[in-house]
Amino acid sequence: MNSSKSFSAVTTAAPEFSTETTKPTPPPGEALDQVFFQELAGSVKTKASVRAVASRIAREVERICEKSDRIQRSGDVRGWQLALGRHRLEKCLGYYRLGSHRGRVDLHSTLSTMVYRHIAPMRARLGFQGRHSLIEDFLQSFYIESLKMFRRENELPLDYSPKTKLELSEYMSFTEQYAKRRVNLPGRTNQQIIILRAQSFSKRQPQETLMDIESALESPKRDDGSPGSYSPLARQLREQMVADGMDPAEGALRDRVIHQLIDYLRNEGHEDCIDYLCLRMKDLPAPEIDEVLGLTSRQRDYLQQRFKYHVERFARLHNWELVHNWLGADLNQNLGLKPSDWETFYDTLSDEEQKLVDLKREQFTEDPGMTNADIGKLMGCTPKQVEKRWAKLLALAWKARN
Repeated sequence: MNSSKSFSAVTTAAPEFSTETTKPTPPPGEALDQVFFQELAGSVKTKASVRAVASRIAREVERICEKSDRIQRSGDVRGWQLALGRHRLEKCLGYYRLGSHRGRVDLHSTLSTMVYRHIAPMRARLGFQGRHSLIEDFLQSFYIESLKMFRRENELPLDYSPKTKLELSEYMSFTEQYAKRRVNLPGRTNQQIIILRAQSFSKRQPQETLMDIESALESPKRDDGSPGSYSPLARQLREQMVADGMDPAEGALRDRVIHQLIDYLRNEGHEDCIDYLCLRMKDLPAPEIDEVLGLTSRQRDYLQQRFKYHVERFARLHNWELVHNWLGADLNQNLGLKPSDWETFYDTLSDEEQKLVDLKREQFTEDPGMTNADIGKLMGCTPKQVEKRWAKLLALAWKARN
């Protein structure tokens, strides 16, 4: 999506340079802002604003670590400060390397993907173009909100605006991080800030517009079954929405799931399951599948059972994040359960299971670097046991959802 217009009101760009990233080992006791200054200075060609950016990142990670009970209990606060700070440095430098234009496009694309499902009311069956227009309007206001929050948290003047390329990269990195922050909600649930903002934006859309869209989609008929008449405007609106009926984002995610499943089956040595999958996707009846694959009905039943087993294993163990995201049932969506159902489901879990859910949510939404081995250490079990327990929980949620 084009981001130039959306950013123009809040930022200015600086020229691009090529950079390299270095990570020197800091001596014990060295101030965080000095550590981050040295690492930033070794990664950019111009030193303008380097110290200010390093100081702001240092203050942020110190504040995060001070407020986190888990980090305070870990016994390695310094290690956490360095890890979190370097993660933010790398995010900032990632945008820096992309440059002002490509960095804006990349951020705009990331945020657009996050809000795509939430930007329009559920009753409004908008196509891609309709959602695109709403997303552009929404993100314009979100960038302004993010800049205000950036000024407030860093105690900057009310008229502060990023000027250098590094400052612009810092702001874009902050905006991505801010969008992903989670807000606690009633019922032990939480949600990312940008999704809450998108949902509020969606609720403010005029209901009259939604009714016009729904009317255009209904395709009324007369009593004799012949098509009813449309006004020229309604006809044009209907034709456009029908043309946009195939959702490109949904299609891309679906294709990714299929390709990942095929790769998984191939790595497991089940080429026959891949053949079966391809024929099923063509919606062929069972007798034709038997004929193409040269199977008896009994052999096909056996293949079907094996295929089902591996699909469920893929969905619950191998790549559960991707599959559940496609189904709209990831941890951001409480595994596909309504808020009231999720609260009931969560209350039925044991203390250990609730802890696993909380750690998985943290891994999935806040700390992608966390592994099953890290979770296992916190829970006193092996990574394999974490995997099996999580698969069991996904199966329970699947059963509750269906």
